[in-house]
Amino acid sequence: MDILGALKLAPSPPALAGAAPPATPARSSSVHFHLANAGAAALVAASLLVADPSLAFIGGGPYGKQVTRGQDLTGKDFSGLTLVKQDFKTSILRQANFKGANLLGASFFDADLTSADLSDSDLRGADFSLANLSKANLTNANLEGALVTGNTSFKGAKITGTDFTDVPLRDDQREYLCKIADGVNSTTGNDTKETLFCS
Repeated sequence: MDILGALKLAPSPPALAGAAPPATPARSSSVHFHLANAGAAALVAASLLVADPSLAFIGGGPYGKQVTRGQDLTGKDFSGLTLVKQDFKTSILRQANFKGANLLGASFFDADLTSADLSDSDLRGADFSLANLSKANLTNANLEGALVTGNTSFKGAKITGTDFTDVPLRDDQREYLCKIADGVNSTTGNDTKETLFCS
């Protein structure tokens, strides 16, 4: 603090007769630096305003850097693709086709999968918390260890041969699914009703 005070109070050197007034490059550089920063900030702000809003969320996983999170992907065809740990959080996936896809550990948190085709897909460890699976086709899908919490809806879903082993369901969800459950999963050999602990 003393050094700064000494610098501020130090007198200017005496001017020589006939000499031009000293230039102030430090102050000029500082002003240019601040103007350059302000200009750069304005350019970034402007580019964000006109940028494609779909760039706000980038999905992870083998689908690459294409956007899959928080997007309207209604009717999109993902059938047969390897989408391990892909991020579909909060996306609209109505009538999307995931038939036979490898969705191991994928996240469908709060996603709308109304009438989506998830038949024959590998959904082990997938997150369906708060997801809407109304009228979804889960025929022969493997949901072993999938996460289903909150108000996840299976209303009208097709679950013939679906494997629900180690899926934590609320009592009302389990009761509903037991009313429509039938078949045996062709991959795991597990009976759907048994995996749901239907009485």
